[in-house]
Amino acid sequence: MYLTGHARLAGVIGWPVAHSRSPRLHGAWLERYGIDGAYLPLAVRPADFAACARALVRMGFAGANVTIPHKEAAFAVCDRITDGAQRAGAVNTLMFRDGVIVGDNTDGTGFIANLRAHGVDPAAGPALLLGAGGAARAIGVALSEAGATVTVCNRSAERAMALAEVIGCRWLDWVARDTALADHALVVNTTSLGMKGQPPLDLSLRQASAGLVVADIVYVPLQTALLAAAQVRGLRTVEGLGMLLHQAVPGFSAWFGVTPTVDDDLYRIVAADLMA
Repeated sequence: MYLTGHARLAGVIGWPVAHSRSPRLHGAWLERYGIDGAYLPLAVRPADFAACARALVRMGFAGANVTIPHKEAAFAVCDRITDGAQRAGAVNTLMFRDGVIVGDNTDGTGFIANLRAHGVDPAAGPALLLGAGGAARAIGVALSEAGATVTVCNRSAERAMALAEVIGCRWLDWVARDTALADHALVVNTTSLGMKGQPPLDLSLRQASAGLVVADIVYVPLQTALLAAAQVRGLRTVEGLGMLLHQAVPGFSAWFGVTPTVDDDLYRIVAADLMA
């Protein structure tokens, strides 16, 4: 559809940003709902982030997503922070309201929504969280708030302890990750291990409980080596693309005034873009 002078504008800010699938995702929703608006990839150097964010407000943008490496800078530039972003300690969604920048974090809620879309109850049993970065914090807090007992396991014990203190849970040494699977109902890879161009995640599933659900937030490739190994063992899996789709819902709703639906058609559109 054609844009008019009333078009609402949003985008994703990153450096680089060409890899982001968010423009394809939001573009599909804009087309589906016939919205007079656009969602743009915005390549912004780290040194320019704060000035560009403020410029977008003055240019009339409705808001923006924030991706690597700007999430800490986004937290700092906000005039107001939602409770969810405060708990997660990071911002991935900006909303511009009457000249004010409001920061939110939708990673945790997106992850929980993706679990439930796969028929997985996040509170069904203990969850083992692999990693201690920003995504791990958001997901760990969301799992804890959903009723799960969380255990953090990270290659750096110091970072694992720090995150466990934030969540209010226990932590394990990285060497204990394989044996710990026997005592958990869910394991979540929040690291970049297994992503295209990165080393694989070294995790043996031989001691996994029969009912273990294996989740991976990596979505390039769509089926990581971890998920493939889990399927060979007959374990339930939850891929990372669904989290990307679900975490985008609150921002789109705030910017364009329509709460979009995550469904099989949307999944196929974005998955096809990834495969291409």
